[in-house]
Amino acid sequence: MRRLVEVSSPGDDPHGYSYTRRALVSSKSKHMNVGGTRAIIFGGAGFIGRHLTHALIARKAAEVLVADLTKPNWPLPVGARFVSCDVRRPIDPALGPPEPKVFNLAAIHRTPGHPDHAYPNTNVPGAINVTAFCRNAGTSGVWFTSSISVYGPSEEPRTESSPLSPEGAYGESKVRAEAIHREWAHEAPGRKLIIVRPGTVFGPGEAGNFTRLAAALRDRRFFYPGRRDTVKACGYVADLIESLFFMTRCAAPVVTYNFGYDEPPTIAQVCEAFCRVGGFPRPRLTLPLGPLLLAAHLIARAGVSSFHPDRVRKLACSTDVRPEKLVREGFVFETDLQQALQRWREAAPRGLFV
Repeated sequence: MRRLVEVSSPGDDPHGYSYTRRALVSSKSKHMNVGGTRAIIFGGAGFIGRHLTHALIARKAAEVLVADLTKPNWPLPVGARFVSCDVRRPIDPALGPPEPKVFNLAAIHRTPGHPDHAYPNTNVPGAINVTAFCRNAGTSGVWFTSSISVYGPSEEPRTESSPLSPEGAYGESKVRAEAIHREWAHEAPGRKLIIVRPGTVFGPGEAGNFTRLAAALRDRRFFYPGRRDTVKACGYVADLIESLFFMTRCAAPVVTYNFGYDEPPTIAQVCEAFCRVGGFPRPRLTLPLGPLLLAAHLIARAGVSSFHPDRVRKLACSTDVRPEKLVREGFVFETDLQQALQRWREAAPRGLFV
């Protein structure tokens, strides 16, 4: 049995996004209650951390520490505070309260964007230091954001039972970080670890792939690189946050699941949804991939990073990753692609998808 409930978070958001929303949840979902919880979000100053912070406060968490290298560029709601933390170095056990719930979002993840050595040099020590902190602080519950990059690009559907085949330093660093978190979980009874492997997550404050795509469509700068049927696993940020709480219902001490819509859209479907919601002109051209890559190399040398050849290549490679476990557990997405884009469009600055 399910019922509609409304949750809200105090505090103003720089994008004017309302954290009061209707959520479809089970009437028996005790896992949704975090009342009184004291939580630490490592890497919490970014896009997902902002939404997670507000969601925890909305669910009556007693305290939320946003632990990151830099302060958030959004106002912290009442009940949350910032603490400076570099996960690449050992973390003081006195950083937060005893026995906190820990969300580890800390990572270098933008690809392209960093030299290959930066990913293992940050993401692996980060996993080591966060789990060491959890041991010292008596933490029993950890949520870790991994990535679908652990599967590598594939034209065939991938689920949680598919073999891991990372391509590149970022994916390899996430495979190693997952293993480090699992080691922590299996060291002692009573520990709970939730590992989520998200596709592209979008929504207010994203400033990433979907934001760049929206701007390119708006300015008539987008054309399909070689094909229109590239599959792209993706999902709305509010659904991601909801899934983190939802999957604590699983009895296993370690739960690993994929996140994204159960039928991942093609790049053409994503563009069509943006054009319907945003009123953008529809892209018409499909250009050969080879000449596009050559042009991208030349433009990147001129310092235009938004047209990097690796970005063009990624647009032509599918990430057909399915959330088989999430669906099997009965999770209900609050949005589909078009509904999610509509919510995003309504956030301030209205219609800009930033």
